[in-house]
Amino acid sequence: MEWLTNENVIAVGTSVVGVLVPLAMFLYDRRVPRRKRIGYRVQMDSPIGDGASPNPRLGDFDVPNMADASLVLLRIENDGSQSVARDDYTAFEAYGLTAEFTGRTVQAVAVTQPSGIEHLSSHFRRGNGFEHDGNKVYIPRVPLNPGDHFKLLVLLSGGRVDGEVKLIGDIQDGRVHRNRAPKPDEKQRTFSLPAQLVSGALALAVLGLAGIILLRDGNPIECEQGELTVTGSTAFEPVIEKLPKQYEKKCEGADISVETRGSEDGVAELARLAEQSEESARNVIAFSDGPMGKRWNLTGEKVALSVFTLVVHKDDEPDKDVDLGSGGLSLQEVRGIYVGKYTRWGEVLPKEEAIADLPIVLVSRGDESGTRQIFQERVLGDWEKAQSTSLDCRPPEPVGDAVTRCELASTKDVLDMVEDQPGAIGYSELTSAEERKGVHMVALGGDKPDDRQIEQGGSHYPYKDIEYAYTHGNPRPGSLAASFLAYFDESTSQKVIREKGHLPCLRDPKLCE
Repeated sequence: MEWLTNENVIAVGTSVVGVLVPLAMFLYDRRVPRRKRIGYRVQMDSPIGDGASPNPRLGDFDVPNMADASLVLLRIENDGSQSVARDDYTAFEAYGLTAEFTGRTVQAVAVTQPSGIEHLSSHFRRGNGFEHDGNKVYIPRVPLNPGDHFKLLVLLSGGRVDGEVKLIGDIQDGRVHRNRAPKPDEKQRTFSLPAQLVSGALALAVLGLAGIILLRDGNPIECEQGELTVTGSTAFEPVIEKLPKQYEKKCEGADISVETRGSEDGVAELARLAEQSEESARNVIAFSDGPMGKRWNLTGEKVALSVFTLVVHKDDEPDKDVDLGSGGLSLQEVRGIYVGKYTRWGEVLPKEEAIADLPIVLVSRGDESGTRQIFQERVLGDWEKAQSTSLDCRPPEPVGDAVTRCELASTKDVLDMVEDQPGAIGYSELTSAEERKGVHMVALGGDKPDDRQIEQGGSHYPYKDIEYAYTHGNPRPGSLAASFLAYFDESTSQKVIREKGHLPCLRDPKLCE
């Protein structure tokens, strides 16, 4: 399918990785294996009383006999995904956790909890281990559901403000950890730490994707200088006329000349050149409709699936218009036409088909044409047996017993003649025919010449074959020939191939098997 390209796969894959990796790390940290978690954070640590800062938080507290007094608000919360029960605490004593204030002495403790979980206050009894001694506060085994929390407001003396505060203890299948919380006078973060991590990961993913695309489609290292000749297929001419110009524009110093002369002539010229000068032959690429390189021992690369079509004369005057309808022709009828069995269109189909009863004019290509050879192989199953009887493709007056047949040099010449000559039938590459207003394209065996249906596998249309790029041996790495062939795999080149009615092989190798 057209959207299933390497760039799209890389883009989607990189984006998915950029989202899933941070999310997976977050879920792992929360759920596997530490699904039970108790977090704590210091929400306030303020000086009060004798020797306090000259700018205390809530005015000038006068607390007698409390040198270097301070207040600490410590929040303890269940920030895991499972409830923590009394028996989950691992301490041997009656209490479950210990809050330690390094360098200071605990003078008093008060406990608060949010509304709705007032039952927690019943656990803060001396019999449950709730007491303080020295620089420690002993906290009972308080059961906490996910999201529950309580706070300790601790009055301290001695030591410095912002001294170390830590919660000591452990729980089964979980952990006790410190969460960072802004102090009352501290500016809140614009983004949380998880948000920063996720954003950073996504930014790296986007940068990585941009780097891949730039390296793929804009890397000057792929560009090579020198001279190259591109020859061969006239059916593939729209592609090999445009891509060299694009390459030259992208890669300064490259000079690519185009000499379309027909598939067999182009391949034969490359083989002849290889016999005279291997070095010169390495600077030539010959494109061919269908395989032709084996007889000359050339190296071929599949670049596209080309779709062709039979075309008949289209006219505004009913007695000159050869409209075969949506059913087109059967393969048997086509073979009858090209062996010379019929001389008039009225002999091919029943009269009710309402086609003009004109003399049939076969506008063909020479036997060097790849388009003709594919037609013979895929549609006729044999050579065009009707002999050429005309140089100008005009039927004699009066029409004789032999069908009128001529041979022209290029796809363009064939289309020009079919447009001009009533009763004419010829063959062409699909996109070139679609651009002509003076021809009808002919369905074969009920299947229309439709590249989209062919790509999706919904058509058995026979008149198609692979476009090959032939070289004398494998192109040397770093050569202009190797670089230009690699250019066919870039997204801009793939787009041109599609625009000109061909289906890229490099992106969907199965299509060209």
